[in-house]
Amino acid sequence: MTTTAVRVDTAAAALVKRRRRALGWLAVVPLLAFTALAFGLPAVAMLDGAFTAKDPATGATSYTADNLTASLRGAYLTALLGSVKLSAVSAALGALLGLPLAQAVVTSRFRALREAVLTASGVLANFGGVPLAFAFVATLGNAGVLTRQFGLTDRGWDLYSFWGLVIVYLYFLIPLMVLTITPALEGLRSQWREAAQNNGATSAQYWRHVALPVLLPSLLGGLVLLFGSAFAAYATAAAMVGSSIPLVTLQIADAISGNVLVGQENVALALSLDMVLVAGLVMAVYLPLQRRSARWLA
Repeated sequence: MTTTAVRVDTAAAALVKRRRRALGWLAVVPLLAFTALAFGLPAVAMLDGAFTAKDPATGATSYTADNLTASLRGAYLTALLGSVKLSAVSAALGALLGLPLAQAVVTSRFRALREAVLTASGVLANFGGVPLAFAFVATLGNAGVLTRQFGLTDRGWDLYSFWGLVIVYLYFLIPLMVLTITPALEGLRSQWREAAQNNGATSAQYWRHVALPVLLPSLLGGLVLLFGSAFAAYATAAAMVGSSIPLVTLQIADAISGNVLVGQENVALALSLDMVLVAGLVMAVYLPLQRRSARWLA
């Protein structure tokens, strides 16, 4: 084969590759368009509203940071910190309870039980909102079945409190943790346990020095994911506690609807921007942890 023929074949191969790449980008265009419409336009509108203030006297608008400043003061700051506290406590308990449950599922000898638990976890992790609130109110509310059956009110039980809301959140956070940590537990190699046992390590020592260090990125990633899920929850808390517990999502709804003060819509957008920044920090922590976990368990 001559040099000219080799060059022609190379050029033809490069042309085919460029065409395939162009077709690949063409196939992604609908997804990019949907993303721009579903996420891009709302994000631009939120940013514009968060930095826009309207003069009530003249009706003129101007760009300012007053809305962001107001969103970090008074009741709004209390609500933001309340959401962070509720999300952190719920995520920590969800991770603490979800890990041993996932380990029990992974080590179970009954495949049917494993599949049933994982399927149920997939359903329960997405079960929230008003139906979940109604289920808990009917069961553990002031006139709930279990509340009256066991006299929980006389013992100080209150579903419409901070810890009551934590328990409700755990209903979907624990299954989410099971789904998140199960692949990492399955990635633990049996040879590691055998090698530890051959060297005289106990089960506790194996978990402390081998398994937990390997699982740590996945555990932290699951914890961050649970935090983000609890932080963004709205309908369940709104249906259960209303405004009795300060949460940023409830403050946003009140500001938009004007339940507290009229004309606070842009402050609500500033609060939404605060939530986006917190969620961005959560994802900035979660993604590197996931990549590190994948490298360890590959």
